Amino acid sequence: MAGLPLRVIVGLGNPGPEHLNTRHNAGFWFVDLLAKRHGGEFRDYRKYSGETARVTISGREIILLKPTTYMNRSGLSIRQISDFFKIAPDDILVAHDELDLPVGSLRLKHGGGHGGHNGLRDTIAQIGESFWRLRLGIGHPGNKAEVIDYVLTRAPRAEEDLIYDAVNTAADCMPLLLEQGAERAMTKLHSRAGKT
Repeated sequence: MAGLPLRVIVGLGNPGPEHLNTRHNAGFWFVDLLAKRHGGEFRDYRKYSGETARVTISGREIILLKPTTYMNRSGLSIRQISDFFKIAPDDILVAHDELDLPVGSLRLKHGGGHGGHNGLRDTIAQIGESFWRLRLGIGHPGNKAEVIDYVLTRAPRAEEDLIYDAVNTAADCMPLLLEQGAERAMTKLHSRAGKT
């Protein structure tokens, strides 16, 4: 079974220490963990409007990207790096927080809409829909009016631990995704979803 030929893994979030531990930064947590595990070090690159690190996972060189444009303009950074290296959207994975999934659950999917997520909205506007998404469940506050405050604040410790556990599981699955493909990785990730 063919692996997924990813070339870029993007984590969505907001830059700055005040945003570091907020729910909206779950995507940053994921790429930070991949860099730590695989010996990558993030450096700021103005021409990509983001921080990048290079890692090798399962023999494949991958660029990790954290846009520093703030969430609403994440797509600009992704387009700049994909244009520079001539990378197709199908070879890009975007990790992001997901309100519509229970805290600590995971979903991998290809294509689709933005679901109200501003980082995805801008990414789709810049490169189209056909990129991969790693959806990191953060739960929903239950009231649409509370969503902005909810994503921009830190989760209670028990919920934060569940999100970090999901991030760890997703990082564990990256070799499987690259070596054996999306179907195998989805089976592992999705069977874990709900164990929260």
